[in-house]
Order: sequence, then C-alpha cells, then structure tokens
Amino acid sequence: SDHMENICGYLMKYTNLVTGWQYRYFVLNNDAGLLEYFVNEQSRHLKPRGTLQLAGAVISPSDEDSHTFTVNAASGEQYKLRATDAKERQHWVSRLQICTQHHTEAIGKNNPPLKSRSFSLASQGSANSPGVQRRPSQNAVSFFNVGHHRLPTGKRVPIMQPDHLVDVREMMSQAEGQQRDLIRSIECLPASGHLTSLDQDLLMLKATSMATMNCLNDCFHILQLQHASQQKGSLPAGTTISWLEPKISLANHFKNGAAQNFPAEINKPASVREEQSIAEPCQLTREPEEINPDEELEDICDDKEDDLGAVEEQRSVILHLLSQLKLGMDLTRVVLPTFILEKRSLLEMYADFMSHPDLFIAITSGSSPEERMIRFVEYYLTSFHEGRKGAIAKKPYNPIIGETFHCSWRMPKSNVATDGTNSSAHSSSEQGTLPKDPEGQAEPDYYTVKFVAEQVSHHPPVSGFYAECVERNMCVNAHVWTKSKFLGMSIGVTMVGEGVLHLLEHGEEYTFSLPCAYARSILTVPWVELGGKVNINCAKTGYSASINFHTKPFYGGKLHRVTGEVKQSMTNTVVCRVQGEWNSVLEFTYSNGETKYVDLTKLSVTRKRVRPLEKQGPFESRRLWQHVTESLRDGDIDKATEHKRALEEQQRNEERLRAETETPWCTKYFLKDGDGWVYHKPLWKTVSAAQTQQTDSN
Repeated sequence: SDHMENICGYLMKYTNLVTGWQYRYFVLNNDAGLLEYFVNEQSRHLKPRGTLQLAGAVISPSDEDSHTFTVNAASGEQYKLRATDAKERQHWVSRLQICTQHHTEAIGKNNPPLKSRSFSLASQGSANSPGVQRRPSQNAVSFFNVGHHRLPTGKRVPIMQPDHLVDVREMMSQAEGQQRDLIRSIECLPASGHLTSLDQDLLMLKATSMATMNCLNDCFHILQLQHASQQKGSLPAGTTISWLEPKISLANHFKNGAAQNFPAEINKPASVREEQSIAEPCQLTREPEEINPDEELEDICDDKEDDLGAVEEQRSVILHLLSQLKLGMDLTRVVLPTFILEKRSLLEMYADFMSHPDLFIAITSGSSPEERMIRFVEYYLTSFHEGRKGAIAKKPYNPIIGETFHCSWRMPKSNVATDGTNSSAHSSSEQGTLPKDPEGQAEPDYYTVKFVAEQVSHHPPVSGFYAECVERNMCVNAHVWTKSKFLGMSIGVTMVGEGVLHLLEHGEEYTFSLPCAYARSILTVPWVELGGKVNINCAKTGYSASINFHTKPFYGGKLHRVTGEVKQSMTNTVVCRVQGEWNSVLEFTYSNGETKYVDLTKLSVTRKRVRPLEKQGPFESRRLWQHVTESLRDGDIDKATEHKRALEEQQRNEERLRAETETPWCTKYFLKDGDGWVYHKPLWKTVSAAQTQQTDSN
C-alpha cells in the first residue's frame, strides 16, 4: 500500500468502430478501488461517465502496440485504453495492478477463491529458450490451469504445494535476469549506424518486456494470495504479502544509453554578444512607425521545412526531452531544442496565412451577404495550406515581447474577382470616403494589402495582427494566445482568441476563431494536422458558417479532412456545403446545385513584400532572429542554439528589470480592449474620421 497513489490524466478510450478512439479524463481512486472517467478534466466534479470496480480485475498490456492496454473487470466489462507512449502505459498499468491487488486481497480475506476463474502464469515459452533448463516439474502448464473456463461440477481446485511456488519464483528470477541482460545489450548499441539503441522495434521490446515481467509478478502475487487463502481459509487481519523481489525500476529501465544533454555553454560568437548588447525595448521608442510600402521588396526567401535530417540525428535528444514531460503539461515555459524550429517567427507565420490576397480582397466584391460569407469561407479554408510551409511539423520561433513583423502584398486589380461590375468603378466609389491624394497622382493598377503583427504579451504568449486594404475599405484584426500541451507522442496547440473582418463598404463584421493544431509522431516523421470546430458569424446579415477540422481516427479515415456549411441563421437554410482536405482539394456545393472545386496545390501564391534587413528595426522579426535563421540554414545547430539562448536570456533579464522597477510594458501598435487587443489606428476609425470631416466641409 506504500506504493498506492491516486493518479489522473488523459487516456484514449476505444468506444466502437464508428466513434473510434476518444480522449477521456481518467481518475484512479485507490481508496474506493475504482477507475472512473470523465469527458474532460473540467467535468471531473460531475458524475463519472463510466466506473469500473478493480477488485478481481485483470490489467493486461496489449501486444498490438506499446501504448494500448485493457482493464477487464470481474463483471465482464472491459475498457480498452491507449496511453501516449510505452512509459505512460506502464505507469498506468503498474498503478492499476497495485490497486487491483490491494482490493482483491481485501475480498480474499472474507471470501473463498473464485471458482469461475483460475489465475495462471500462462508461461508457455519453448523449453529450448536460451538460458532456461526446465525440469518436467517446472512446466507451468503441468500445475497451472490455463484459461477462463468454468470448472466441471464436483471438481475442486488442487491445492498448490509450497515447492511449486518456489519453482515459479526460480523461473521468474531467471526471466528477470534475462530481461535485465536484454536491456543492457540494447543500451550498449551505438547511437548511430545500421542497428542503434533508438531503433523503434528495440524501444518497443524494452517497454513490452518490462510490462510482461511486471504482469507476471502480479499474477504470481495473486497465486500467493490464493494459496494462503486455501491453506488457512482466510488471511489474518492486517496481513500483507510483499513482492519477493523489487519491481524493475522505471527510471533505470527507460534510461537510454544514447541520450545526451543539450549542448553546453561554449564561447559565444561575436553576433551573440551583439544580441546581448541590444538596448532594452523600454529604452527604444515605442511610438508606432509608419512603414512605407515602397521600401518593401518582393520576398525571395523560400525556406520550405522538408528536411528531416536534424530530427533523425537528434532522436536521442527528443527521447531525453520526452522523458521529462508529463501528459497534459503546458509547454509555454519549456525550452524546446533548436533543431525542431522553423526558420521564421510565429508572427511571420500569421502573415503567411494571407498568401492569397486576391481571395481576401474579393470578399467585399460579393453582390449579396450570402456570397460574401461564402467568399470569406473560401478564403479562410485556403489560408492554412501556405501558412504551414510544408508537410513536416516544425515549430516557429516564439516571439519575444515587443517583437514586430511588417509586410505587404500587391495584387493587380485585374486578378481580383468581382461581382461582374467594373472594378475601377468600385474603386472610385469607395475612395469617396477617403481623403483625396493631395498630389492628384494617377491611381495605381494594383491593390495593396498591408500587414503588421506584434507580440503584445509574454506570459501568457499573445500575438496581435492586423491587415488592411484601404482601396477596398476592408481590414481584419485578430489576437491569438497560443497554448501548447504535451500529449505524449503529439503536441497540441490551442489557438485561443478571436478575429474580426470588417467590410466597411457594407457595414458588416465577421467574427471567426482558429482551429487547434497538432504535431503528430514527434519521434518518427513529425507531421501536422488541424482539429476542432470553428465558427464564422455575421450578426448584421444573420449568415454563419460552421467548419469542422477532423483529426484522423485511430482506424481508417483520411488525413486533413474538413467539412462545413454556410447557413442563414434566421431561416436555418443551408446555402453552401464544403468538404475535402484543407491542404489539397476543396469541394463547394451551392444551394442551386452547382459545384466548385479548389485545388490548393495549384492555387497561385502571391509573395509578400518585406523591407531589407538593413532597413528593419532591431525588434522586427527577421532582423531579430537573423543569426538563428542563418545558423539553421547552414545546419549549425549548436550555433543556432547559442543565438536563440542569448535572445531568450535578454528577454528574461528585461522582464526581471521591469518587475523590480514596477515598470509596465508598453505596446507599440496594439491597444488592450477588454479581453482582446486592437490595432491603434484601424481602418474603421480612419474612414469614420474622413466621413466626419467630409460632412463638416459640406
């Protein structure tokens, strides 16, 4: 009982072929001998969705993989559960087995052994197994009844002799010695080469061999208990049966010989010293800077994240990191290794979601509220493909507080879809609400979309971003709090926040949210999928859209699937349905029966325009992270780590200084507005002021 503890956490529970695997929050109640589960952690105070009595239960690690195990209750009910990895599974299995053993003992004290089931060691290995020389009397099948069948009427279970238990103990001691030798042999393998200590099959073998030995120990303990009950009728009060040998240490078992620590401090290069000497942000001007789009040049960077080399080489570092994380742990303050980073900041990633400015600008050209909502949904669903920058799951830089990113796009007017009317007519009518060009210059033949993003908070990490197209009287403002959690073999990122698209010509506002993102298979080939339900609403017109990003089910199913529908809320009429994959082909079906296909792989991408590094401020993303990016491009992970550490240390020092002097952080472009953040000079204020000025002059 010294090892009994109440544990809780998320496990996947298999429901049926239709529903598949679902995350549920499980609680092991040792005092009551119950395994309970809830929909999520927040509903823990409510009635459990399910409860299993553990007395008499059998906890069985599955041989189908290293994650799955089953809990078979004495009542016949079964839970098929899946942990995030072999280590997490073994933690749950061992605690469940200890709790089961404790409450089975309590029943055994006052009740005879169950006749409907005979517990067995089920050790049916070959007699020629290396290192095991069995006598006929040592054959487990000769004195253990194997199976779960009902005994014939009138037959009694033969009383097991003490020497039989000694024989079993001897056999198990030999097996435990072999298992320890196996682990040592695997860990002595080299970290690289044809067969390494990090081979996936060998890692699974290590985990399952330990699970098997612990399961056999539990079975042996039950046999000891049954033998004592049969000999004495019941156990004296307060009697406990201890393990004859300690169980295998989890810490020692999962210690990997190839694991290595993160690179130690080395002599800092000059560029790192330069980064550490950057003046504090509070000493820089926090006045908003007007960026001239004419200074921006078409971006020539093309950092596709398709290289797996670093991840493959650093597998042991990932294992070392994973061993220190717990299921559900918030990763906000966890420093992740440099080699898993993308070559861009999170702020720039938000900008890359705007890589189809023609679809963005075309939203306001819709001739009806219905068409404008459908166009917004089309733009929304096509934005994620380019924003992800390749199929490999890597993580953008965490922006430091005060970091900013600026860019713009130029889109020829002839490339923007309209409602059939002349686009120049639209432009002239829209410009009526804006100040006239004092120099009377000719109107350019392209639209300009300007973008600015700022990291407005460090804890919690909140980013604000804003984009506008002045010529079309439209802008979008959003704030996002990224909450990342460790899910075992995956990392989940929840995008908490809200965005609002303003179509000033129509007086419409469209509120929207963002889906969750998951980095899957982080030990092998990491890949990204989106999941969750998002809603888009326009209160003025009554149109709304509901979009579901489907994560791949455990059995079957497609990757990256998305479905959605647009409806008129007042009449509950569906006017458009969409299905497909958010990174491949989308199919839009309209209420008139027409169908439209959008192939995202063939959709043209407009390159953003960015100022050269020499014209950027010290806290603009590309200049701030330039040395980290250059080192990653060169494949110098150690050097990139040093540059990254210098920036993070500088941020921590500044944060401590502000706390000591009680100096609040001042943002540059975004202002706090309730629970959100709003750009300091949004287009709707500019247009409103221009209209007021025009009215006064008349």
